[in-house]
Amino acid sequence: MKVGMSMNMLTKPGRSDASVLADHLRLGELAEPLGFDSLFALEHHFTGYAMSPDPVQLLSYFAGKTRRIHLGTSVIVLPWHDPVRVAEQIALLDILCGGRCLFGFGRGAASTEYAGFRIPMDEARPRFVEAAQIVMKALSEESFEYKGKFFDIPRMSIRPRPISHPERRFFASSVSPESAEIMARLGFGMLVIMQNEWNKAAADIHRHRALAIEMGHTPRPPVVSTNISIAPTRAEARDRAAEFLSRKWDSIDAHYKFSDGHLAGVKGYEAYASVGKTYAKLKDDKHRAKATDFYVSIQITGTPEDCLEQIAELTRLTGLDHLTAEFSFGGMPAEDAEVNLRLFADQVMPTLQRDPAFRGGGEPQAPMPEDLPAKGAKDIFAPA
Repeated sequence: MKVGMSMNMLTKPGRSDASVLADHLRLGELAEPLGFDSLFALEHHFTGYAMSPDPVQLLSYFAGKTRRIHLGTSVIVLPWHDPVRVAEQIALLDILCGGRCLFGFGRGAASTEYAGFRIPMDEARPRFVEAAQIVMKALSEESFEYKGKFFDIPRMSIRPRPISHPERRFFASSVSPESAEIMARLGFGMLVIMQNEWNKAAADIHRHRALAIEMGHTPRPPVVSTNISIAPTRAEARDRAAEFLSRKWDSIDAHYKFSDGHLAGVKGYEAYASVGKTYAKLKDDKHRAKATDFYVSIQITGTPEDCLEQIAELTRLTGLDHLTAEFSFGGMPAEDAEVNLRLFADQVMPTLQRDPAFRGGGEPQAPMPEDLPAKGAKDIFAPA
């Protein structure tokens, strides 16, 4: 199994943005020396929810700092960008890192970010499809042209040309069934952010595999992203997870504004209607505690032995062969995050990377019932 870490640079009250960024850069610089296989960067704008407005630029910094690990985006939000520029950025990073890159894409769910980029949010889905097609053509074809609803591109060629085939290492995150079908049609692999029951994630992966095969693609094992809290004792690990994951609710709602229910009226985001109702309830302490308990239960938490058992089950259910995790979340102090990171790298990661039991890549083994039982909460959408 490949094991990676994700950087989510949440702003901290009383701290300068530059100092918070410096903490996360130091953690990122530990990834290769500690033996991780990959390092992932997010994309967010305008609120400090994740101070990473240009994941490709950030990964270019790490391309010069590293020699071995893969560098990934989770995700580039295509509707916000000129796809020709995205293709150029990808090609340049591919050269700078010697082909050690992979790319996750998404369409975003924050109206604040769409407003900031002056892009109508109800155009998100069709813009994503056109942009994805253009990026793939620009990278795979010596010269290309494209005519669509949003983009009319004359014949051109991007330079420099990539040295590998990054378009063969594209993944995408999706929430709605409609988006999942689009990702499968494009031939993208699946990037799963653990925000619901593991059985439900497994069922989504089954559906994606079936769609990909139906559309003539060979399905790839998913990349799974989670939060990890590891400690010598189960109680210590859970207390840390509960404290800092519970803080994510406020930062998520401040950024996405789910609780006001506005996404229910946006074309292409109707599936988020129930998410808005859930977030509105989080103002009540009882509901908040219940949501936090549920969210902690679907992450990786506990002693090193607990973490290995949980990842083994997650691998069995999903067929993943690449796990990526946040070790610093919810405004966790940098010192605590480093302790969390180092213990996992020392006590868990070597087994994941070397034990054949964690090789992954097989077909997900869970059944795919349409009505899966909830473990205690529904519609807790906690995006990266």
